Amino acid sequence: MERTQGGHMIECMKTGPDGTTKIPAPVPGCWISVVKPDQSERQWLQETLGIVPEFVRSAFDEEESSHTDFDDDTKQALVIVDCPCVEDDQESDDPSTVQYETQPLSLLFIPEKDVIVTVSLRRNETIEAFLSGRVRNINTNLKTRFLLRILLHVSQRYLQCLRNIDRQFNANEKILRETLRDEQLIKMLGFQKSLVYFSTSLKADEATLTRIKNRQIIRLYDDDKDLLDDVFIEIRQAIEMTSIYTNILEGTMDTFGTIINNNVSQSMRILTVVTLVLSVPTIVFSFYGMNTEDKLPFAADWIPPMIITAALCVVAIVLLRRKRLI
Repeated sequence: MERTQGGHMIECMKTGPDGTTKIPAPVPGCWISVVKPDQSERQWLQETLGIVPEFVRSAFDEEESSHTDFDDDTKQALVIVDCPCVEDDQESDDPSTVQYETQPLSLLFIPEKDVIVTVSLRRNETIEAFLSGRVRNINTNLKTRFLLRILLHVSQRYLQCLRNIDRQFNANEKILRETLRDEQLIKMLGFQKSLVYFSTSLKADEATLTRIKNRQIIRLYDDDKDLLDDVFIEIRQAIEMTSIYTNILEGTMDTFGTIINNNVSQSMRILTVVTLVLSVPTIVFSFYGMNTEDKLPFAADWIPPMIITAALCVVAIVLLRRKRLI
């Protein structure tokens, strides 16, 4: 079963003797991937798979935060995690302009159908990696382990994005040191926004992972403990890296802000000094421009006033230098 009309897609994967392969229709023990669903897919999830409407509404909400939920009547479980993604779901041709945000990824456990369903409202790197086989040795029959593998990949994806942000930041900082252009400052704000998204989402994902560890909704097996610990390590490392990069970025932005203010102050100081020096000849020659030539010294010759004016300008410059204004 696969639908690709209008960019929407439903795919079914099943692990068997020959590995994990695509199958035409849902069967017990399979994984159902739903990407960019529309209202027809929403109706199919409720009517064909029997997913409770509350879970479907949560899965279709772009603003849904990371959390877990459980339905006592059907024993269905919902896990929503925040995944990193490129802003506006568009890869930029210029790697230096890539900025990130987060999107929800919903995982639904349907025990009566013995299937696990993932719902992504947009293109998702983790889902694509699992569907394409880049993530090996997955087993759709082991649903808890499958969930933890997805969470591990999501946390690793965060680390990749954070390293990319760090590379972009270092390159942009070098340009800023030379030019201090507005374009680079706007990029810095974009990095800061990405880190804010990551910080909020990672903390929510850690809380969700803690609830899973406490076995509130999903049964954990002894073989899954090591994998769960690996996920915790990756998530906490991503949280720590986000905090470090945020502090570095804020310190850098404050430093460049101070530099810009100092440059403006220096420019204003220079302009003030030039204005003061130029005011001396203006004052001197304004006297000679009046109808009082016979009362002013050297009114018949312009050379002495020029010498006096130059001398006064030199005196003004010397006094300003002693005051360290220039």
